[in-house]
Amino acid sequence: MSLAQNTGMDATPDSTSLKASLLALLQQEEERLHVDPFGNPVLAASVAISRMLDSGALDEESLAALVRELRDDAYIRRAARLAAYVGGPGLDRSAAALRTLGERLVRPDPADSPVQLATFRQLTENIRFAAVFTAHPTFSMPPDVGRSLAGMASGLPPPPPFASHRPEKPALEDEFNQACAAIQHGRDATDRLNAALLDAARHAWPRRWSELAPHPVVLASWVGYDTDGRTDIAWSDTLRLRLRMKAMQLQRLADQLRPYPAADAVLRQAESALVAVQAQVDACRPGLPGDLDAVAEFARVLVEGREAALTSTAALVDGLTTAVRASDGDGETQMALCVARSGLVAHGLSLAHTHVRLNATQLHNALRQRLRLEDPGADSALRRVLMTAINTELDQVVPEPVDFGAVLTEESSAVRLMMTVAQILKHIDTATPIRFLVAETESGYTLLCALWLARLYGIEDRLEISPLFETAEALERGARVLDEALRSPHWREHLRRTGKLSLQFGYSDSGRYVGQLAASYLIERLRMQIAEVLDKHGVSGVEVILFDTHGESIGRGAHPGLLLDRLKYLSPTRSRKALTRAGLRVRQESAFQGGDGYLLFGTGALASATVARIAEHVFDLDANPEAQRLPLDPVYDDPDFATDFFSTIKAGMMGLVEDPGYAALLGTFGPALLDPTGSRPGARQMDGMGGPATIRHPRELRAIPNNAILQQLGWCANTLQGLGAALARHPQEFAEMMARSPRFRRAMDFAAHALAHSSLHVLHAIITTLDPQSWLDRAAQAGTAADRERMIAVAAALENLGMWAVSGSMLRRIQADHLALRGVWADAPAMAPGEQLLHAVRLAVVQRLWLLAARVPEFSPRHGVTRQALAVRMLRLDIPASLAVLAEVFPSRPDPAAERDFHEPRATRSAGVYAREHEEIFAPMARLFALVREVSTAVSHEVGAFG
Repeated sequence: MSLAQNTGMDATPDSTSLKASLLALLQQEEERLHVDPFGNPVLAASVAISRMLDSGALDEESLAALVRELRDDAYIRRAARLAAYVGGPGLDRSAAALRTLGERLVRPDPADSPVQLATFRQLTENIRFAAVFTAHPTFSMPPDVGRSLAGMASGLPPPPPFASHRPEKPALEDEFNQACAAIQHGRDATDRLNAALLDAARHAWPRRWSELAPHPVVLASWVGYDTDGRTDIAWSDTLRLRLRMKAMQLQRLADQLRPYPAADAVLRQAESALVAVQAQVDACRPGLPGDLDAVAEFARVLVEGREAALTSTAALVDGLTTAVRASDGDGETQMALCVARSGLVAHGLSLAHTHVRLNATQLHNALRQRLRLEDPGADSALRRVLMTAINTELDQVVPEPVDFGAVLTEESSAVRLMMTVAQILKHIDTATPIRFLVAETESGYTLLCALWLARLYGIEDRLEISPLFETAEALERGARVLDEALRSPHWREHLRRTGKLSLQFGYSDSGRYVGQLAASYLIERLRMQIAEVLDKHGVSGVEVILFDTHGESIGRGAHPGLLLDRLKYLSPTRSRKALTRAGLRVRQESAFQGGDGYLLFGTGALASATVARIAEHVFDLDANPEAQRLPLDPVYDDPDFATDFFSTIKAGMMGLVEDPGYAALLGTFGPALLDPTGSRPGARQMDGMGGPATIRHPRELRAIPNNAILQQLGWCANTLQGLGAALARHPQEFAEMMARSPRFRRAMDFAAHALAHSSLHVLHAIITTLDPQSWLDRAAQAGTAADRERMIAVAAALENLGMWAVSGSMLRRIQADHLALRGVWADAPAMAPGEQLLHAVRLAVVQRLWLLAARVPEFSPRHGVTRQALAVRMLRLDIPASLAVLAEVFPSRPDPAAERDFHEPRATRSAGVYAREHEEIFAPMARLFALVREVSTAVSHEVGAFG
């Protein structure tokens, strides 16, 4: 009986019947594990697919159709989950939620009198939450596919199937445009929130409500301003995009005011400023730094036009206030103008607040060049010396002017960025502070370096210097970093003058090095230490800004359940109260990362639902400073359990990170499974002509591709590793905490989601496929001598790759921890059969790619590339680059002389002599590799995010 008959398939099955038959095979093989514990359903399915392709019972197009069907099923389910995630995206539902919220804030007890107007003003006119739009590379779908996903989540029917869901690598301009579209939806949603608050106030205080300018939720962006790890953002790009954000804010204001004659004077101001700003945008053209004359012309237009373009919202806000008073009695006009005024007060002269970002090393290099102060590194003694030195320099620094000539000639990236910020604050918006984020901050010295540069250029009062605590070391010693900085009178004075302490917490690097569950524990512990450190140094009255730069995936710290769960998980009530009970105001900020995060603002309905959930969270009465009762949660009452449980997870993950097999697993062909999803490279370094970089340690990958590779390999190690050991140490406490602790249960939701998208069958099948022995075993059963030789060739190439030697022990490490997990958490989720089938299909395609690669003829070394080296590159799925080499080695092109008469009998032409290789080997390899990447998009839909 043939394999096709055995699986119940026709000779040329359609995608639906093929899917049903393969799912049945997976189920059958799963059931056989009880009698054959050495079986592997995923590997069995991949072998079945391979044999069907070999026999002709299945062709490439039928397999591609199956992938598209599985992909589209996952796509539709993802849209449904997105709708549920925000609590339902209907505009009417969101409006009702905001109306209820406004009424509750005015009258917490429906049977009692309203609160005082001053109390309501304090609640609503202070920023309580900022949604920050970042350009982290998770643009994992083409824009039209993403828009359709958001549309389905908002209630639209599924679109006609797209040919492909593979992303198009975006340029900076594409990232900016997508961010602005999401921010516009977000601004519409915050306007609806502010209108609901004003409407509630109108009913309570009919004579005074129009005095209010509520803006509890604001938006911010670092798209175009984040220079950490990027070389594609010039200082002129930052200025041009910031000017465009100013133009969009003025255009938005003009559109809001145009229907209301009472605001004609303000409308004329806004339109006049918009003309001036547009001229500045036009003068700041792409590639500006390469043209000295163009830089000088831009400087002229910017400086001479600054007054016409406005550098503060003061005149506009005053004009709106006058128009509101003049409209007394016209409720519709007053409401519209009050809403417009709130948006202007909230965001200044920009569509969203501005965050810039760089790395601590860049700051250290700047001070080394300017002041000859060396980077202290881990040397605590040197750090103390440098702290003394930098404090001395802060005592005597004299502010310097900035012009574009200085910006143009500055070599230091940190100094150039600080100069650029100074120019924004001088010529574009003089009143709205800018956040200066410093990645990988591990000492107080770093913060004083940033303060010295800010003071040098006279902008320290309008700059919010914010350390990022993300690495394992930074999370462990973050409180000491703050303590180091606060020992400086200059830093304490800086906090007093700005009134803000801004802190950033990262979940990407922390999660991939210590595990997401342990990272959450370490971050919360650090937050609860902040009040003690501030009290120690006598700092009071400042607003503490807690900015969580997670993503939309569990691999980057986003809670998988509901948006409200995500907000509570990132900012637990207990840690917020540790600050509010100390008399400190708390502002929460949360990242919405490029592509995936923008989906939550992908339509007006989704944005309104997202903002409604945010508002419900920040106005949760239990989280307000006025409510001092601590929530009951047993995980806080047993700190020894929490410390041991999460420390065990941390130890397990750190051990895996140092396992050579883990780096080999990530780097062998994992990066090749991913299309570029942003303009920043995935690996931190690349080899030259030798092909893709060899990953020797996870630190050589950036966090997003690191996490994305794990998802594509079917094992979310950065969320699961170490959990089994922790459960084995605390089985009874685990059951109790799951039943009684919301905080602990939300952490375990991460693990549940990871398990639902992880399968040891998948991981084991991949590692088995990388084992030369498995190919030799297959060669022994090959039907033809040619097939046998190709399988032996694949085995030899895998031997040269050398991955199997270290991967086996790594797999056993993972499997042992997982067995311990299942021993305690027996009903934990498992990967669905449809997702397993995706992995099986891709594994079959990879195997076929390798067999085709074994058919590549021998050739003489070309450009230093040998046949053997190319074979290894193709094993690592470096297919596009390999095919480019093969196209040079084996050219196949039309005869350029076909139509010419050379006055002699026509001779045989050599052109096209390699047509067969292209038709039978190279073209199929290109098609199969495209299918590999298409499966990756489907897996991302299953997981619900990229990386």
